[in-house]
Amino acid sequence: MTNTYHTDSHHMGRRSLHKDYRWPGIYHVTMTVSDRRQQPLGRIVGDVSKADGDPDAPRVELSEVGRMVEQELLQSIKGHYSMVEVQDYVIMPDHVHAIIAVKAAIVSKSGRQTHLGQVISGFKKGCSRRYWEMTGQTAELQWGNPTAAGSHLEPITAAGSQPAPAAAAGSHLESITAARTHLEPITAAGSQPAPAADEQRGNPIATSSADVQRAAGSPQSYVKIPSRTTTGRQPLFSDGYVDVMPIEEGQLETQRAYIHNNPRNRLLRSREHSSLHIQRGGIDTALRISALQGYLQRECGSQYDADRWQMMSSRLLQREGMVDCDSFGDRDLLKGKLLPVVCHRKDLRDFGKQKTACLEAARRGAILVSAHISKGEQEIINAVMDEELPVVSVDDNGMGELYHPSERRMTLCAEKKLLIMTPWVYKYRPAEEDITVVECKTMNCVAQALCRQRDDWWKNT
Repeated sequence: MTNTYHTDSHHMGRRSLHKDYRWPGIYHVTMTVSDRRQQPLGRIVGDVSKADGDPDAPRVELSEVGRMVEQELLQSIKGHYSMVEVQDYVIMPDHVHAIIAVKAAIVSKSGRQTHLGQVISGFKKGCSRRYWEMTGQTAELQWGNPTAAGSHLEPITAAGSQPAPAAAAGSHLESITAARTHLEPITAAGSQPAPAADEQRGNPIATSSADVQRAAGSPQSYVKIPSRTTTGRQPLFSDGYVDVMPIEEGQLETQRAYIHNNPRNRLLRSREHSSLHIQRGGIDTALRISALQGYLQRECGSQYDADRWQMMSSRLLQREGMVDCDSFGDRDLLKGKLLPVVCHRKDLRDFGKQKTACLEAARRGAILVSAHISKGEQEIINAVMDEELPVVSVDDNGMGELYHPSERRMTLCAEKKLLIMTPWVYKYRPAEEDITVVECKTMNCVAQALCRQRDDWWKNT
């Protein structure tokens, strides 16, 4: 069984074990900055009440460092790998999302076959070098009184090109917010192609001393900046990246929409901070670990054994011998009348009655709780959500540090119509990996325990 209800997983810094990154495909790549507290790439501005296209709609106002990253993203990757195209992207204050199309096997200018990881590594190394120069982290400069660390300098471009124009405060950055537009690399008039990459190190830009002299405002001699390993300087981006390869067009459009709505979702989360953030533990599920184990032994038959229990229970959130849960959304929903939604094969003939009973209960004020695993459960929960009635979702994976729901679920959480819960510690799970019967039964048990109600309640209505 596969849970197809939502597409919120963000496997930060991990790659699919089943994907060959040397071959063509379309990837959603996410790169985060090393120190997310600093928000070095810009800031979110605008009004969440304004629709897209309005001058005051949510958008990213890039810093000078952010504009440099944008320039690198659009120029350097395409300049060194003609078969790799950045189609859509958004540069957020602390991370970058991009839809990258690999049109043919990735081959460097020297003719060496490589992979997407090397392309991204080279991009990040180039950004770090320019970031160090822009912020004055040039310990080996030989002139006196070098620019102080932290100063803001204009982005450095390839020899002969002009710096990218500064973004006006509050300006609408078309290339960032119009996520559905296929973007072509931008080259300033009169500029020369970027220097060839150092293929062994994956460095997309070999910055010249003249570039650094221009940035520092001095014509004097310059000693090349040593690498990160000899200076201990923190790179701009952290190691690793996340990828998603949409298999169908519908999945690709979902990823494009996610990128496009990043600024709006960030503003929405800051406005509704009381409910739009992860709350760790503290939910009274009334489910003892020992009781869950006994339930699984009875319900799962041959699917259950000591090894499977040991593996699964190590991922369960636990507090004082009880199953606990993390959540995202308004926990006040748990104060209402809760009813579990679990569809069993043995009740398939009575599905119509079950759906009707669930909808009528929700309309009367009950809050439905479900892991929405089976098609029947998904159909019932989707029907309730379509009527904008509140639900509690028991999800099949934990909430990592960078967890955020899809746009629809985020909006419902903000409107206090959805509470997302999970009894699991986060685990990287490729999209094609199914959840097990034991995991499904565990989530259904959690749903019933939360409601203090058996899942066949609807038979008596």
